[in-house]
Amino acid sequence: MENQQVGELVSETFTWTIENFSKLKNQKLYSEIFLIGDWKWRILIFPKGNNVKQLSVYLEVVDASDLPFLWTRYAEFSLTVVNQLNSNKSITKDSKHGFNSSESDWGFTSFMALSELCDSNKGFLRNDKCIIEADVSVRKADIKILEDQGTGSSATIEPSEQEDQGQEPSSVDSVQVPHSSVTTPSSEQVVAFQDAPSSRQVFIEPTDSYVDPSIVKVHDKVPFTPVGKLVDFRGLGKIEKVFVPLLEEVCSWHPSLVECQKKRSRTFIEWAFTALGRVLHFLKTTKVKDMTEDSCEHLQLLWEELETFKFDLAWLEPSVQTALNLKKLVERAGQVQKQREDVDALEIEVKRLKARLAVAEIDLEVAKRDLAKAEVGFGNDTNMNRELGYGGH
Repeated sequence: MENQQVGELVSETFTWTIENFSKLKNQKLYSEIFLIGDWKWRILIFPKGNNVKQLSVYLEVVDASDLPFLWTRYAEFSLTVVNQLNSNKSITKDSKHGFNSSESDWGFTSFMALSELCDSNKGFLRNDKCIIEADVSVRKADIKILEDQGTGSSATIEPSEQEDQGQEPSSVDSVQVPHSSVTTPSSEQVVAFQDAPSSRQVFIEPTDSYVDPSIVKVHDKVPFTPVGKLVDFRGLGKIEKVFVPLLEEVCSWHPSLVECQKKRSRTFIEWAFTALGRVLHFLKTTKVKDMTEDSCEHLQLLWEELETFKFDLAWLEPSVQTALNLKKLVERAGQVQKQREDVDALEIEVKRLKARLAVAEIDLEVAKRDLAKAEVGFGNDTNMNRELGYGGH
């Protein structure tokens, strides 16, 4: 693996050599894990194509299910199938993508024709060996709540129309549940996330004319219960300390969040930004694999509460909906995996039965030959009656 510094990016090249390529039976195959900028990555291929007669190649973030919903990693990368006869004829495709919880792998479903790949005269397979390279560049400190570039239109950097051509995630079927851990939220964060009453519970009744009675009803379900230190947020009010860094970041990208609240009362503003902080904190600290029915219900309540404050939340809604829908997505992926395992088991059983049938057919042929020989010996000119002393003289 080669490493070099490219401005604000860390760039590395990982080479994957696949032996006995033509004998691969796997529907998909993963490379070894490699590190770039302290992030774990791997190459994912479909040797027989991902529902196409093409080699399908993707770059994947490892441990996606162990990361918070608002994780994002921006990467500029190229994937190459090396021509082992003439490196100048190697096939390379480039992409830029903001990886996130809903798109943890990205690449090319139609990378190159299988007929070209498997043609021994083309040079992509030598001694049944295939070589794939991934050149990946990531930001040195790409740990952000959202990847937005300040446009305020999306939580994810999308490729341009030209870049997006032929590039896509590998599909729902490729959802994995890796078993590697990330740093657990600190005890302060865990306490701040809990909505259970505590000895420091404070209930604040809005008294401003701007407060809609429906807000109070929602807060009855998810009470305003600060359990950590309160600090000033931009002179607008006192907000839970753990929420402030998250709020500062999103407000720097979306100034309208502050502008739309400036005419409100201090109490209303504190309620509003606390509600926003709760949702951001949930998405920041809750891992994908930990989403349960209770977690979904809790996030739904937080989201409904936040919507009552009339923020422009178009930039945040996709992340929330992804979180709410992910449990179903993972369950569906699990069902697909179970069905695939059932099909694999049946295929193995069919092969076993075919092998037994082949042995039985051989035994049958041997038995037929033995029978034919026996019948020939039994039906010769020897007169059995004569041998036994019966019959004429």
